[in-house]
Amino acid sequence: MGGYRADDDYDYLFKVVLIGDSGVGKSNLLSRFTRNEFSLESKSTIGVEFATRSIRVDDKVVKAQIWDTAGQERVLIILHMDRRTTFSVWFFVLRVFVDPFDYVNDGKKKKMELFKYRAITSAYYRGAVGALLVYDVTRHVTFENVERWLKELRDHTDANIVIMLVGNKADLRHLRAVSTEDAKSFAERENTFFMETSALESLNVEDAFTEVLTQIYRVVSRKALDIGEDPAALPKGQTINVGTKDDVSAVKKVGCCST
Repeated sequence: MGGYRADDDYDYLFKVVLIGDSGVGKSNLLSRFTRNEFSLESKSTIGVEFATRSIRVDDKVVKAQIWDTAGQERVLIILHMDRRTTFSVWFFVLRVFVDPFDYVNDGKKKKMELFKYRAITSAYYRGAVGALLVYDVTRHVTFENVERWLKELRDHTDANIVIMLVGNKADLRHLRAVSTEDAKSFAERENTFFMETSALESLNVEDAFTEVLTQIYRVVSRKALDIGEDPAALPKGQTINVGTKDDVSAVKKVGCCST
């Protein structure tokens, strides 16, 4: 089912996004799945990157276009105008979920205008039919932020998107700060899939991506059969509607929280 293909001969093209805090290992998960590579010196992603890989599902070729982006940035631009009406522009990178409008100046009489720009824009999410929501099992704060990432994802995507909660760095057992049980409970409550992975040891990386792609394919195929169409007849590159909410809920309840 998960056989590798390097060419562009595919039946489906699905966009999948990687989201989560900086440093949780999103880029290494991407490189492990698409190139079977891992780098201990991997640096935080700046901007947006994406890679592709094709797998076989039920004799169909499913091509994944997987997007990876910076995980913690909100860029705050402060335009400062002093009494001489000269301007200076300062850029600050704030940790995720910090509201720039909580910024307090030093009390001097300065005219400040604040503009915020999210590194993850609606363009990043547009057309996504699957997502891996990644946290670091050794850093509890990254798990605490999962709920907010999930809200952002659902605010910018179709309600039927297939979501896999991923606890990465499972090889660091002696440093674990997030229990498997807590993550499973969250996944069950939010109706998402769940796996723990290790990009370093290549543990469950293949399975996590393949499961997301397979579940998207199942929903699309079932919907096409319901209306009497050939699933493979969809134009390549067309945005895929993953069906009704009940369709997605049904497949999630079957596979939720597998490890």
